[in-house]
Amino acid sequence: MSFINAMQSRYSTKKYDPTKKIDPKKLEELKKILQLSPSSINSQPWKFTFVSNEETKKELSKVSWHNTEKILNCDTVVVLSRINDIALFEEQIEANLPERAVAYYNDFIKGNPEHEIRAWFEKQVYLSLGVLLSACAQMEIDATPMEGLEPKKYDAILGQEDYATVVAVAIGYRDEDDFNQPSKNPKTRRDFSEVVKDI
Repeated sequence: MSFINAMQSRYSTKKYDPTKKIDPKKLEELKKILQLSPSSINSQPWKFTFVSNEETKKELSKVSWHNTEKILNCDTVVVLSRINDIALFEEQIEANLPERAVAYYNDFIKGNPEHEIRAWFEKQVYLSLGVLLSACAQMEIDATPMEGLEPKKYDAILGQEDYATVVAVAIGYRDEDDFNQPSKNPKTRRDFSEVVKDI
C-alpha cells in the first residue's frame, strides 16, 4: 500500500475487536520505529511504554474517561511520556549529544521557566505520535490517539516518576461494526486549497 493510500484509509478507531491480535513481530517493528522518531536537536526527551497486559490495561481504562472500551478491547496501549526531571534530561544530552546541540539547548531552551521547558519536551513527544500513527497506517494496524485520560494516574499505574504521561494510543484491529470507519463515515478534511499554499 502506498503511503498516501494508507493515510486515506486510516482513521481514529472507535471500536476494537478484542479477538484480533497484532503479530508480535509487528509490535517489535513499531517499537523500533518509535525509537527512530525525530526530535529537535535529537533531544529524545521521551519514553514509550507498550501495555499489553490485560490487568494493567484494565487499570488504565478506569482513568481514561470515554476511552475505557477502546483500552479494554484494543490489543495494546502505547503510552507516550516526556521526561519530567530537567536535570536528568540535561545529563542525558551532555552525555550523548554533540556540543552544538547542547549549546542550542543552553542558549535557547534552558533559560525558560520550567513549565516552558517541559512544554518543549511535549512538542517532541507529539512528533513521535505522528510517526507512530503513520507507521500504524502503513502497517494496516488501526490506532486511536487519546488525550482523554488522567496523566498522573497513568504515571502511578505505570510506576514512572522521572517521566510524565502526555498521550496514549490504542492499537489493534477494528470491529466490523465500528461506525467511524471510512466505509461508514467518510473521511472529511478542509479543502486542499485552504490548507496547502504554493509560493
